[in-house]
Formats: sequence, structure tokens, C-alpha cells
Amino acid sequence: MAIACLTSIATVLPGVFLVLRGVALMSDAISHAILPGIVLMFFLVHNLESPLLILGAALAGLATVIITEKIIASKRLKKDSAIGIVFPLFFSVGIILISMYARNVHLDMDMVLLGELAFAPFNRLEFFGSDWGPRALWSMGSIALLNIIFVVSCYKELRLSTFDPQFSHMLGFTPTYLYYALMTLTSITAVGAFNVVGSIVVVALMITPPATAYLLTHKLDLMIYLSVALGIASSIGGYWLAHLLNVSIAGAIATMSGILFLIALLFAPEKGLLASYVVNRRNKRAIANTVLQTYLRAQPTHCAPLAALQRDLGWSNAYIKNLVEPDEQYALITIQQEPHVMIGRSSASGNNT
Repeated sequence: MAIACLTSIATVLPGVFLVLRGVALMSDAISHAILPGIVLMFFLVHNLESPLLILGAALAGLATVIITEKIIASKRLKKDSAIGIVFPLFFSVGIILISMYARNVHLDMDMVLLGELAFAPFNRLEFFGSDWGPRALWSMGSIALLNIIFVVSCYKELRLSTFDPQFSHMLGFTPTYLYYALMTLTSITAVGAFNVVGSIVVVALMITPPATAYLLTHKLDLMIYLSVALGIASSIGGYWLAHLLNVSIAGAIATMSGILFLIALLFAPEKGLLASYVVNRRNKRAIANTVLQTYLRAQPTHCAPLAALQRDLGWSNAYIKNLVEPDEQYALITIQQEPHVMIGRSSASGNNT
């Protein structure tokens, strides 16, 4: 659970800004496109534990971002199309290299795609003959700390370049460099989490908690805190869900993050579907009430038969009564006598409405 929580913290921090910049799919692209960088660097060092693998992955991820941005800048394709072209190319090259030259090496496609968190604690870090605990705990803890330092130290610049890149140019710094730094950290985070949870869960944790937090708040700092909290909740809840159902921990974590997103999507105070339904229903009623008052004012006697309303406005008898009856307490619109509907006298002002 500690490894999963550190992984979630490391992934959600760059994920917040990817979601806000509208390039959330880039996390999926990077998590797949770094594969050829890992493979090519392994061919050079012949050591799966070498930190140079992270360097190769970061360079491959950065190359993916640069090529994608060049395609977008050409204005020939949109963002999603450019991303959808580049990362399958990189990923397929990595798969081909593995299948051709690394069949006997434990760098297989199942490990890349799925990962296995349950085995992470058995890969120990030994230093000066001492056992310092799971290697993944140190690697993901270091990456999480690196991402925290980056977000804290560049918070103002990240916020400005995310929401108003033109103004950031006027202030004298280029948001493009900051964007590439963010993508480099995203690449490092993805490859660090590869062997721990797999690329599928990396994408789930990098996008889903920030997207869930986006539904719950309008403030960037609160969105970051909520994203971290939701990522940790997904990790802990996913572990116990996997323990209860005896299924993959990584898959359960991704499932739990999706469940939390669906809950927020339904019940978020302002952006949730339920809140939108209530607001739309209230607005629809207010518009209908205004239409009814305008229609009645246009009548010589400020009243009209129900049959005329049904004919001219296309409303049913039940709908008109449901619209009018809640307003009777304010004396705005009343049913004086069947079958007439008329404008009543306002109890607040004493004047005809």
C-alpha cells in the first residue's frame, strides 16, 4: 500500500497539469512511447537495474512530445489525432525490438502492459550489505519528491503558463520550456512506475484522480490536494478490493479510481450530472414562467383560457397547473377560475405584476 500511495502521488502531480492543459492523452502516449527508449538503452548497458534505462525512457518520451507538438504546429492535424499517430508508432517499435532481440530477457510485453504490484516488495534494495526495503519504495518515493519539488518551486509559472500562456510570454519566460520539463518528468514518472504497476495503471492514476478533482473545485491548489488524496484513496481502496476479490491489485486500483470518478461525476456540487439536472430543470421552469407571464400580459384582460394556452404554447393542462400552482403563494400567476389563468396581484408591492 505504501508503494501504491507513493506511485499515486508521483503520477497525479504532473497529471493535474496535463488535464488542465487538455493533453491528458499525452500521459498514455508517453507511457507507451518510452518503451523503445528502455529497450535501446538496455541494449547498450545490458542491465535491467541500470538508472540509464530511466534516461532512455525520458529521452523517448521527450522525443514523442516534440514530434507530436511539431505535427500539431503544422496545423494539419488536431492534438488527439497527432498523439494517436505518434505513440502507437513508438510503442510498436519497442514491441518489435523486444520480440526480435530480447526474447530471453525479463523485459516482456506482459510486464510492460500490466505490471504486478504484489511482487514489488520482493525486489529489495541492498546497500553496504544491508536491506533497505523494497526498491520500488525508494524509486517511487524519490520520483514523488522530485515532482513535489518541481510543482512547489514552479507553481506560479505552471499556473500562469497553463491558464494564460500569452501573458507568460509578456512576462519574459517561455512556457514551452516549462512544458517540456513537465513532459520529461512525466516520462520519468511513467518509467519509474512501469515495473511497479504497469502502464495501464500509470495512465489511470495520472488522469483519473485529477479529472475527478477537476469536477469538485475551481481552485488549482485545492485541485492538487484533492488529486493527491483521491490517488491515495484509490491505491488503498484498490488494494483492499483486490484482497477481497482475489484479483490483480493494479487492476483494482484502476477500477477504484474509476468508481471515485463516477461518484464525483454524479454528485459533484456544481459540475455533477445531478446538479446539472437540478439547475437545468430550475432554468427550464424559470423560462417557462417568463414565457407564460409575457403571454398573459399580451392579453387584453391579462388572462387566457387553458385551451388557448395549450393551443398557442403547446403545453398540456397538467404542465400549466404544475407551473402555476407553486407561484400562487407569491400571487404572480394564479388559477382564478376554471378554465382561466390570469396574472394576480403581487403581495409584496401591491401592484399588478
